[in-house]
Amino acid sequence: MSIIGLFMQAGLFVKFVMLVLLGFSISSWAIIIQRTRVLSSATNDAEAFEDRFWSGIELSRLYQESHDRRDSLIGSEQIFYSGFKEFVRLHRANSDAPEAIIDGSARAMRIAMNREMETLEAYIPFLGTVGSISPYIGLLGTVWGIMHSFISLAGEKQVSLQTVAPGIAEALIATAIGLFAAIPAVMAYNRLNQRVNKLEQNYDNFVEEFTAILHRQAFSHNPAKQ
Repeated sequence: MSIIGLFMQAGLFVKFVMLVLLGFSISSWAIIIQRTRVLSSATNDAEAFEDRFWSGIELSRLYQESHDRRDSLIGSEQIFYSGFKEFVRLHRANSDAPEAIIDGSARAMRIAMNREMETLEAYIPFLGTVGSISPYIGLLGTVWGIMHSFISLAGEKQVSLQTVAPGIAEALIATAIGLFAAIPAVMAYNRLNQRVNKLEQNYDNFVEEFTAILHRQAFSHNPAKQ
């Protein structure tokens, strides 16, 4: 007996279950590889930008550099660009209201951060779904296959292990494939969520630190408000 041979001998419904689970497994691995690359790139970009941000460069110069690449910004740089753009706009419109300037800038950064998080979290919930339902789908195929196998043996006068084993084995393959799809999906789901949460904390810290810098700049032009 081989896995391919058991698959070919399985009933139509069990074959369908196996193919669905194989599809889940292939999709999961594609998402795992793609999301790992995206998160690694986002982490490297965040570290590179924050190194430049804290290097002492003037914010206006850094903003101009970001503005020149505004269509390809991601992560911390996109958050910085959105916040400083709103800061400049509000400061020009009403420099006598530093509280409103800071609130508007912080709000713009939060919106940009939420959009970045939506991008980073894309497709990851699918891994959780695969990890949750794949064993049950495999079990359904197994139960159906065993039931069908025993029904087919109902008319036999003598039933031996050699007679029963192939039908049970082909049914159990469905459970094995379900576990094969579920285990990597669950492990990747937890790991990728951990990395997303770490990036979210990093972005949140940057927003707080940059807001404090903008706060000092806004009030430095309004000494009476300090």
